[in-house]
Amino acid sequence: QVQLVESGGGLVQPGGSLRLSCAASGFTFSSYAMSWHRQAPGKERELVAAITTGGSTNYADSVKGRFTISRDNAKNTVYLQMNSLKPEDTAVYYCYARSAVHATLRYWGQGTQVTVSS
Repeated sequence: QVQLVESGGGLVQPGGSLRLSCAASGFTFSSYAMSWHRQAPGKERELVAAITTGGSTNYADSVKGRFTISRDNAKNTVYLQMNSLKPEDTAVYYCYARSAVHATLRYWGQGTQVTVSS
């Protein structure tokens, strides 16, 4: 059974930091590109950061220089380190896995809430 379980969300003050984790199971993690997406109330879901099976990364312009995505294949986990958080970063953050071998194999996590507020 495929599972993506996010954790690490919460309430943080502007300028603060959080680290999100996404623990994967039920598939060959190292063969999947991983990414983080977010959805704010009334807005469409958007890509925040992505990491390939080889470790290459890309980021939304709005988070470049503040967020860092990483993966630990030994732990089947992908991380999102978020620094210098802003109120506009408030959203539900979702983990996403896409097979690098079979493009139709894609999975979403259930999401974790991040709220940036004083």
